[in-house]
Amino acid sequence: MSTPVSDTKIFETSQGLLERTRQEIGKRFVGQDQVLDLTLATMLAGGHGLIVGVPGLGKSRLVETLGVVAGLTSHRVQFTPDLMPSDILGSEILDTQEDGSRRFRFIQGPVFCQLLMADEINRASPRTQAALLQAMQERQVSVAGQTRDLPTPFSVFATQNPIEQEGTYPLPEAQLDRFLTQISITYPDRATEAEILRTTTGTVDQEIAPVLSADHIKEMQHLVRALPIGDGLVADILDFVRRFRPDSAESNDRIKSALDWGAGPRAAQALVLVSKALALLEGDYAPTRAHVERAIVPVMSHRIGLRFSAKMEGLLPSDLIANEWSKFMSERT
Repeated sequence: MSTPVSDTKIFETSQGLLERTRQEIGKRFVGQDQVLDLTLATMLAGGHGLIVGVPGLGKSRLVETLGVVAGLTSHRVQFTPDLMPSDILGSEILDTQEDGSRRFRFIQGPVFCQLLMADEINRASPRTQAALLQAMQERQVSVAGQTRDLPTPFSVFATQNPIEQEGTYPLPEAQLDRFLTQISITYPDRATEAEILRTTTGTVDQEIAPVLSADHIKEMQHLVRALPIGDGLVADILDFVRRFRPDSAESNDRIKSALDWGAGPRAAQALVLVSKALALLEGDYAPTRAHVERAIVPVMSHRIGLRFSAKMEGLLPSDLIANEWSKFMSERT
């Protein structure tokens, strides 16, 4: 398979730009190559990412660095329990003119940018979390009865601490589904942590420079959608996603007993897009099962809900998905 002829030059140019992007981000975000690739793939697929991990693992640093290297206008919102929807979307104020007349003027909120970092999103109330729903889905917001478009490209990267920590609120299912991926950051290995110490405890922070631009990213997002995907791989994705529905005839007893609610069509769409984006990152002209395998847990783990009994057994969505994928692949060979 190959990309359309008109996109071949863009494809080749993208490889050099993406490699430079990785190197530039790597100056400040050391190691965790899988996390970096998934973050870039999320942006290239035109989606939003939820980055999950305990404090101190570099979640905010990754997103801040991405904003600079990607050459995007970016804003950061620190989510707190007293944050209001208007603090994100903006609000109208009543201005008095020189002639004494009054009129309302809209003050844009931080959501009017190309890359929004919602830091510790699960520390805000559900009402404030929901303020992002329309922006994430429709790339526009409605304030005071008027709909306003957001800049393009537009991506939200939210960081989240584990729900078990004090003072956090779980994200509602509808909002979780708007995130293209859930990217988990774990503790670094010893060698990576040693490198982090060397690069972050000196007198000067590593300087980084923009590599991409908004136009570059929009070109790559178009290219991701233009990459072909084989009918067999589409069938694999559909077969696998449809297994994770408790009322589906294509499911099995283990999944039915574990699931409270399952993955919808948006999960399959996300798997296709993220697999294509990973293919572009790796210089492949079409996604393969290997790309789907890398995307399967980040795309699906936040799109299924486990029953209480399954949680009591210590089962995690990521474990259930990974184990089922192994079985799924063994059935195909």
